[in-house]
Amino acid sequence: MLGQSIRTKIVDDLLGAYESRKPIALPTATYPGMDIEDAYRIQEEFVRRRLAAGRRIKGYKVGLTSKPMQEMAGSSEPDFSAITDDLFLPEGDSYPMSRFFTPMIEIEIAFVMKHALKGPGVLPVDVIRATDFILPAIELVDMRVARAPGLNIIDSVADLAFCGAVVLGANPRPLDAIDVRRVNGSIIRNGKTELTGEASAVLGNPVTSVAWLANKLGEFGVTFEPGHVILTGSFVRALPVQAGDDIVCRFDQGLGDVEVSFV
Repeated sequence: MLGQSIRTKIVDDLLGAYESRKPIALPTATYPGMDIEDAYRIQEEFVRRRLAAGRRIKGYKVGLTSKPMQEMAGSSEPDFSAITDDLFLPEGDSYPMSRFFTPMIEIEIAFVMKHALKGPGVLPVDVIRATDFILPAIELVDMRVARAPGLNIIDSVADLAFCGAVVLGANPRPLDAIDVRRVNGSIIRNGKTELTGEASAVLGNPVTSVAWLANKLGEFGVTFEPGHVILTGSFVRALPVQAGDDIVCRFDQGLGDVEVSFV
């Protein structure tokens, strides 16, 4: 466990990375005593400062929803983070690589809440009742910490669960119109299909992911509010992108495409 002054310094360093565009050393390497509680406290302080600067929370994300990803990060459960409004980008635009550090593409199902939802005790049926509609989504995974040996879930949590940006599609579907477990998605880069997967890779069902997060955040007194966007986790591995890449993320069951490009 770290002292408050060290946590504050890590937050300062992470905020500084946004300005300098230079990643910081792995916090767990610099401070070997750092634990997962420290990481979530650092994340909370980071978000608090963003809110004080005029940002607002627009949603939350779940990461590490597959067993292979959990094993890679040395975790037995997913991680999560708040997402502020400035991290949501318009669909179909081109973005300079200088905006990011080392971005990677993931495809996800986003739930948009119609009613408030708060744990504990949230079941999948409660999620279904509280959801307005779902959208296809791209998460741009990005790291303000250096990629180095030893990187783990503690580093991820402290760094907003590696959320760099979110791009939402504009083709909503009600949950009762599809089998969300069986949604298939593909990442197409420069006309070539690179990755495909099924939404059941996300804890067996993205609805389960939302219920897990509502219960986990309930421990912190957090409520999903109407209009909040919940990213449920990727059902393919992250795909690195570079300048010149045109990305189409294609979803079936009527969810359509989400497009973004990099310059």
